[in-house]
Amino acid sequence: MICCAIGLQSWATLRVAGFDLGIFDQAIRAYSHFDLPRSSIKSVHHEFPPSFTLLGDHFTPVLALLAPLYWLWDDPRVLIFAQSALFAFGVLPARRIARRCFSDTSRDGGEVAVNVSGLVYALGWPLLNSAYSGFHEVAFATPIILMMLERGMASRYRSAAAWALLLCAVKEDMGLVVGLFGVLLAVRSHRVREKRGRTVGLVLAVTGPLMAALTIGWFLPHMGSPKGYYWSYGRLGADAGEAIANTLTAPWILFEVAFTPSIKVVMLAWILGTLALLPIGSATFLLAVPLLAERMLSDNPNHWVVINHYDAFLWPILFVASLETLERLRKFGAGWEKSSRRAAIAAVALGSAASVFLGLSLLVNPSHWRASPDKQALIEAVNLIPDGVTVEADNAIAPRLTKRTKVVIADETPRGSEWVLLRAKDRTFPFGNTEDQKQRIALLLDHGYVEMWEKDGATLLHRVKNVPIPGSGMPGADSVPVREKVPEDVGRSAFLR
Repeated sequence: MICCAIGLQSWATLRVAGFDLGIFDQAIRAYSHFDLPRSSIKSVHHEFPPSFTLLGDHFTPVLALLAPLYWLWDDPRVLIFAQSALFAFGVLPARRIARRCFSDTSRDGGEVAVNVSGLVYALGWPLLNSAYSGFHEVAFATPIILMMLERGMASRYRSAAAWALLLCAVKEDMGLVVGLFGVLLAVRSHRVREKRGRTVGLVLAVTGPLMAALTIGWFLPHMGSPKGYYWSYGRLGADAGEAIANTLTAPWILFEVAFTPSIKVVMLAWILGTLALLPIGSATFLLAVPLLAERMLSDNPNHWVVINHYDAFLWPILFVASLETLERLRKFGAGWEKSSRRAAIAAVALGSAASVFLGLSLLVNPSHWRASPDKQALIEAVNLIPDGVTVEADNAIAPRLTKRTKVVIADETPRGSEWVLLRAKDRTFPFGNTEDQKQRIALLLDHGYVEMWEKDGATLLHRVKNVPIPGSGMPGADSVPVREKVPEDVGRSAFLR
């Protein structure tokens, strides 16, 4: 309920935008019409050819499972409800894992520990951050990872393998997590002489990385992803081969890149510190290493902050690793019982403080339930745009138009759409400053557009003359995709929204 409330609050105040809720809405709506997951918001802004689909962006076929929801309610908010439900589903395996970890405590004490654990998972700040951002494929990753780990603990190896394979369909890098889970399962099964678990673990240890290699090396390029387009590790090398060669000849480069700039250290300290460093006491933490490495070695500042959805991929792994560490501490002997209790209290206190700071405080602050005047004006202007037309929309308002118009976001390139809705008072993605937005409005007014409505800096334009617009254009079959320019203020603070 909390995640759902934060998501709907973000919808009401236009915190969720074309990037990324609008993209997922267009893609999954296409699935619901038995089409490939196409998004004009994504493809036009990044200059992909018209045939491009999101399966060339990330390997996320699991999203097709949400298509039937659009047969019941054709609205972007269905994804907010779906993500909240998937997060909530994770509470069940989270509680079962906690019950196993605290099975040797007293009945009352064990039940309290299970209830607290379920609450800590459900209100984890990474989940609240994801709810704040709208919707992402991580909605599936969190419950699937928990089910995979829980089934492994229960020695239900076929079921664990099934969840692991489903995880590979969430995103291309999840195969690395599956591979390490397989190694962990094989080692733990070997220790207790579970031959079947060892066999399943070894199979997953090979299958997971193989799936990741196939999806990254073959499937994504086959679906239109340009070679090197998503390579964000230029400090290691120009491509994967050069990066591997450089790290083999000079392995210290990994540490240099991973810990500079210092915001990466802040990110890592926050992620682990909010659980009182408990995750590093369990081998399960190894499953988080490739996901952390992807971000710490990245050149993209968006990967260094802790206010995006990326931490939710880590959350179930860190949560389970923390419970396992507490279990180990308690089994060291009577003298460690008090230490385990103190560590648990510290983790709950730190995690709760982080959740209040990054999510829960939003719900009790009335000002966070009201859209700013310029965004409220965007909401009013949407009602003036007819159905079925082409629109260039301010990124903040784009999801309100995906259902009934052919919408793209307004960006650096004029697209010649029938309608344009853009703000001029507050900077909107992907413009660098408000002056660029004002110049865009002035350019269109000089080349065939008229102002239909204006309020609090939000301007609605309608094209009445087919006058050529300087610099305008739409992607064609031979379009060369362009990478996103990261705003200068991103990456300066780990907590800057």
